[in-house]
Amino acid sequence: MLNKSKEYLEKEFKPDDFNVGLNCGLDAGQSVMHVHMHLIPRYKDNVPNPRDGVIGVIPSKKDY
Repeated sequence: MLNKSKEYLEKEFKPDDFNVGLNCGLDAGQSVMHVHMHLIPRYKDNVPNPRDGVIGVIPSKKDY
């Protein structure tokens, strides 16, 4: 499913790269026990410093 979603996003939106986010277990931040993944298309210069990866996708929401 991840690969199919990535292919679709690449074709439709042409992102430069992706972040993939996954929390597995309570101590990793998972709050609802089910399989659930975030595939986030990223674009060059869409944030000042992309080094925070998934956590920094929305800088104004970073402390959530």
